[in-house]
Amino acid sequence: MYRLFAGLSLPDIVADALTQLQSGVEGARWLPAENFHLTLQFIGETDRHGLAECADALAGVRAPAFELTLSGAGFFGAQKPRALWVGGTSPALVHLQSKVATALDRAGHPGERRKFAPHVTIGYAKGVSREKAAHFAAMHSLFSCGPFSVGEFHLYRSHPGNEGAHYEILESYPLFAPTV
Repeated sequence: MYRLFAGLSLPDIVADALTQLQSGVEGARWLPAENFHLTLQFIGETDRHGLAECADALAGVRAPAFELTLSGAGFFGAQKPRALWVGGTSPALVHLQSKVATALDRAGHPGERRKFAPHVTIGYAKGVSREKAAHFAAMHSLFSCGPFSVGEFHLYRSHPGNEGAHYEILESYPLFAPTV
């Protein structure tokens, strides 16, 4: 079985900037920079036939390349924080996510139905109090990194492990140059 998602990788310089935020929250489990990504659509578990269907569906996505800036910080889990993140959105990112979700849905792999909340998870907050998570978010509310060019997206495979997941890019899909 394959645990899949579509997402964006981040340039090394952006990943380096995100690692600078990874401190000051006792009990947080910080992700290694190589695991940073922005999920466009979580697909979930599938067999090799589903993998091929997803790869083919994503190959048909046509969207323009764009610039993205990451900004602000927050956490998921209003009462019991579970993840610390940095946000990032743009109309072009929302457009790409919609195209990806539609292509996967048409291929029979709708994935999660949650409203798209673009973010890069930088740490997990199991055992972190709401107050500490809120303090982290407030301290980094003015964080900004970018803009950086987004010229492709990827089909990722998640490999769970005792020390956290490892993410492998299975396929890459280019975005086209925007017309002027």
